Amino acid sequence: MALNLDSKKAVVEEVAAIAAKAHSAIASEYRGLTVTELTELRKTARETGVYLRVVKNTLARRAVEGTEFECMQKGLVGPLLIAFSMEDPGSAARLIGEFSKTHDKLIPKVVSVGGQLFGPSELSRLASLPTRDQAISLLMAVMKAPVEKFVRTLAEPHAKMVRTVAAIRDQKQAA
Repeated sequence: MALNLDSKKAVVEEVAAIAAKAHSAIASEYRGLTVTELTELRKTARETGVYLRVVKNTLARRAVEGTEFECMQKGLVGPLLIAFSMEDPGSAARLIGEFSKTHDKLIPKVVSVGGQLFGPSELSRLASLPTRDQAISLLMAVMKAPVEKFVRTLAEPHAKMVRTVAAIRDQKQAA
């Protein structure tokens, strides 16, 4: 069904608003996927905080114009679905990467992060980025390590003295 001008404007505005807030975007060719498979992909996308949309390429080019994903415009060729990561930069890459492992008809074409365009080979690297919670826990572990080492260093002379006194006591009791 063809879209009228008002519908096209609404689609462009919706995708542009999402693109303005998104951390990363991935365009993937979906030719050959069944409706059931696409429904499964959309369901997983909703659960993981990924905005997933099949948009005509001309409308998608207009929607990403003026955003950090403007670099994707030349790569938007063919039947594509666009996945925008809304919560963390790697969520869309994890979704597309995991789904394309089991469904070979979903082929990543363009990856964009921070205004830079990458090829599909960078999808796995982007997917391996930690989530926000994982990044915070890694940072806390790094910040906590020097304090723990300092406390152990301060406690060691006392512990060594206690072990020495205990060894002398054991030696006297044995004699």
